[in-house]
Amino acid sequence: MTFELTKDYLDHIQSAIEASDEKLLRTEMEELFPADISGILDELEPESAHYLLSLLDKSVGAEILANSDPTERTNLLKLFTSEELAPFINQMDSDDAVDLLNEQPIQVREEVIGFLEDREQARFILDLLHYEDGVAGSLMQKELIKISVNLTVNACIEEIRQQAEDVENVYAVYVVDEVGKLLGLISLKKIVLARKNAKIADLYDDDVVFVETYRPVAEVAELMQKYDLDAIPVVNVQQRLLGRITIDDVVDVITEQAEEDIQVISGLSGEVEEDDSVWQRSKVQLPWLVAGAVGSLLAATVINGFQSELGKVAALAAFIPIIGSTGGNVGIQTSSLILQSLTDTTGLSMTMAKRLVRTLLVAIINGLVVGLIAGTYTFIIGEPRLFFVVATSLLAVVLLASFMGTVTPLLLNRIGINPAVASGPFITTANDLIGIGVYFLIAQWLLAEV
Repeated sequence: MTFELTKDYLDHIQSAIEASDEKLLRTEMEELFPADISGILDELEPESAHYLLSLLDKSVGAEILANSDPTERTNLLKLFTSEELAPFINQMDSDDAVDLLNEQPIQVREEVIGFLEDREQARFILDLLHYEDGVAGSLMQKELIKISVNLTVNACIEEIRQQAEDVENVYAVYVVDEVGKLLGLISLKKIVLARKNAKIADLYDDDVVFVETYRPVAEVAELMQKYDLDAIPVVNVQQRLLGRITIDDVVDVITEQAEEDIQVISGLSGEVEEDDSVWQRSKVQLPWLVAGAVGSLLAATVINGFQSELGKVAALAAFIPIIGSTGGNVGIQTSSLILQSLTDTTGLSMTMAKRLVRTLLVAIINGLVVGLIAGTYTFIIGEPRLFFVVATSLLAVVLLASFMGTVTPLLLNRIGINPAVASGPFITTANDLIGIGVYFLIAQWLLAEV
């Protein structure tokens, strides 16, 4: 049955917390999944959340903390002592433990590691702490199952039984040599079906996809997506097996990057959450709004410079909105397609010249259709002399916007800047300015004799 968090239930839990009714709280929480409990904790005040979390089984609490929003988690963990935090860290996968500890002050981090009862976990954490964000090593977890290539199947099964106690999900059994160098992997199915005296050396698959610790996380995600992997082994420069990256961590990275790109495209200068303060939300939205306002003021300046044309033909003003919106829409559409194509790292994607030619052909078709529709409208409103002005202007605007939407992301990508920043308000404002300028220049040229 799906759990639904209601105000009445939240009040019920809050009352139990205020009454320190540990028995009731434990009974209630035993009926819920960790994700449901996490939702309750998010709605409670930090002090109440601290009390409730301290009553939970440490493995459940560890799962909740591992999957919590980093900001919410940091605020909550300020109420925990290092000694209180250590049991949760003991129950986490090493990669999740490192993520949590990296959010803490150095003193807290070192104290927690010192309180860990599982010294192997402490060693794993220390091994992972030195990796920088954004590389495979920072996503890696040390928990995995590896066996020597010299074992028999019977000995391999015993080894798996011992190692599997510390591994939550067994996706593959990795095969290494005497010095720990990754040789390949072997499936559990093949182990189960093989004769007990068979040699692992005769059974394992040496065609294994792996990454080095220094590889960018984007490259890891691409490999796992390309080969449909649930986990990928991580090695050092000597090809020694150090750990593995599981699909759940890669999905988190992809989701986080997608959210950042959406916010940038939407014109937000930083991360924003629903429960942020008024000032925080304003600070994130304001930079692009100011940039957009400046662009609009520049467009108004352009319009003001063509007052004489407006004085001659007042109907010109009626087509200003369609000129601006068409340019902005075409720019966003084109840049979005280019951003999608930039994710193709196979080396088979089109060259810039081919992209420009294709964009030009599409823009000509779109511009002619939109221009003819808008031009036809000039007859309906009784201004046939504006037919060529409006139709030609829209064709020119579509061509220019398509060109900008293509070239800008490509150039930004070439110089190492996130091409997502080329979208949204930036392109829209630029195309508004260019489009209106082109519109009045064409009007001035074609209506020169009016």
